[in-house]
Amino acid sequence: MRYFLELSYKGTAYSGFQVQENAHTIQAELENTLAILFRERIELTGSSRTDAGVHALQNYFHFDLAFPLGKYRLKDRQELVYKLNAILPSDISVRSLREAGKEAHCRFDAVYREYNYYLSRNKNPFVRDRSWYFPYALDLDLLQEAAGVLMEYQDFTSFSKKNTQAKTFQCRIMKSEWMVKRSLLIYKVRSDRFLRGMVRALTASMLDVGKGKTSIADFRSIIEGKDCARANFAAPAQGLFLMKVAYPSGYFE
Repeated sequence: MRYFLELSYKGTAYSGFQVQENAHTIQAELENTLAILFRERIELTGSSRTDAGVHALQNYFHFDLAFPLGKYRLKDRQELVYKLNAILPSDISVRSLREAGKEAHCRFDAVYREYNYYLSRNKNPFVRDRSWYFPYALDLDLLQEAAGVLMEYQDFTSFSKKNTQAKTFQCRIMKSEWMVKRSLLIYKVRSDRFLRGMVRALTASMLDVGKGKTSIADFRSIIEGKDCARANFAAPAQGLFLMKVAYPSGYFE
């Protein structure tokens, strides 16, 4: 049976989502916890990789079990979720465990991912590790215009880090907008896929437009130039949240 594990996490203490040698990661924590419960190594496949310090309200792993949960003295999926959360550290939470078809794949079957990037306009110690403190003057109309420009393009080579295994830099952005919520400025973006470092680069580069440092024409030139040396990658990790990984309607039924 193939299972999809839905989770949330605060990424501050972790070196990213995917398991790495000699690094503290979300995947490593989950695999170690599953090994305690099942008394065997369970191999996890991740949906969306997040970098060190990045958070997620929703992300997925999938894994296979050769035997029913009863073999492992677990009466149902709810009990497994309860026991996982009892063992996992407080900054990782399993939200659900769902059965899926044998050919289901949490990464390749996702129809879109959605990210939010949070900027705090006021100094606030309670969101320090979950937003970027950015007190500088901004033209919100220019920010919104820059966000709309992104939806006209599909090649985002300029906003991908160089050391990537991506075979294509084509992404279909479905939503790109800025919104203000009390003292927070939030960039919301939805796409069928994202490149390594892409959302942080988009955010920092658009902020240059909002500050008047880069014109809309120059912003278009950065996109069309397909040269990551021209984009700004300075947005720190703590402001970035993976909000949603979406699958086709009825996928888990």
